[in-house]
Amino acid sequence: MIAQFAADAVDKKFSKYKHEIGNGAIEGVAGQAAADEAAARTSFIPLMSIGIPENAVMALMMAAFIIKGIQPGPNMIAGHPDLFWGLVASMWVGNCFLITLNVPLVRYWLSVFKIPYNVLFPAILFFCCIGTYSVNNNLDDIFITAAFGLLGYTFMRLEMDAAPLMLGFILGPMLEENFRRAMLLSRGSFGSFLTRPISGTLISLIGIFVVWQVVSFFLQARKTTAPHQLTEPLAP
Repeated sequence: MIAQFAADAVDKKFSKYKHEIGNGAIEGVAGQAAADEAAARTSFIPLMSIGIPENAVMALMMAAFIIKGIQPGPNMIAGHPDLFWGLVASMWVGNCFLITLNVPLVRYWLSVFKIPYNVLFPAILFFCCIGTYSVNNNLDDIFITAAFGLLGYTFMRLEMDAAPLMLGFILGPMLEENFRRAMLLSRGSFGSFLTRPISGTLISLIGIFVVWQVVSFFLQARKTTAPHQLTEPLAP
């Protein structure tokens, strides 16, 4: 999900079809699909190389490996090469099957758009309510979902991008957990975030990106106000 939102933000900023992204442009669909596939495949890298699951799905897979007596990590390739390369081969086989099935069936998938909107919209709401209720079997979750749906509609009417909010909602708990862990390891010192090469480099890049965004905003504002200043009539 994070990869898809990041790809959508990059498409809206750098694509030559940026004004059409989100309104039916195939470039936006292709970019998000490619980002989703790339994230799904590369999530195996930290699990297989250092034994750290990247998400909940990889955590379940790691638990399955451990149950079978296999410890994911640096020694997995040498200790279980058949399993490792079999997993890599399965990705190629799976993609071949997807191409074989989706290309001839794409015309049938597109038939979903022929469903009338007055039928499709209530069906989507119905399944959203069922999915929300089935998580905790609590009716209040449906009302919370409806409230956030109205909030999202308000954001859309105000032309506010929902992607940063979604990324913050997903990455916020992960950021808090790892920040507390880093503060415990550094015994309350913030200097470790700047002295460590990886964290120092990332923080520097974030700072440069923020400064670049502020400068770009003021330059764009100056370009939009300059033509109005030139067209103003001269004072007598």
